Amino acid sequence: MEVVEKTHALLSNHEVLSHLRDIQNGTNDQRKPGRNQQNLATVCYSTVKFLEQTPAVSQSVEIIENFMQKIEPFNLTKAEKLQILNLRPTTQVEIQLLVEECEERLSEDDIEKLLQIVQTCLTTNDQESS
Repeated sequence: MEVVEKTHALLSNHEVLSHLRDIQNGTNDQRKPGRNQQNLATVCYSTVKFLEQTPAVSQSVEIIENFMQKIEPFNLTKAEKLQILNLRPTTQVEIQLLVEECEERLSEDDIEKLLQIVQTCLTTNDQESS
């Protein structure tokens, strides 16, 4: 997945992880941090190590696209979709915290359907066993 507009994009954790790995490896037209860019190298390393402990590591472009298609009927904002993708809410309360004016925009059935989509599209085998 390619970052189209580097200064104006909302990125998922998966996209950030992919981009930082490209920087670290010097792939996809990204330059590895040089000796005089030790701070950049440190930030990249620390962020990658953190994101490798999150569900972003098990996501793929296909999983994200499938998820985004399935939640389209809920008329969520880009930021709300991104938050749900990154945080993978498991309760109605979490959805209500992520969706602005949730009570007016989504019924209880809608929230349950949304939670079901999150569970079926975004839950990995590792998460199910823990």
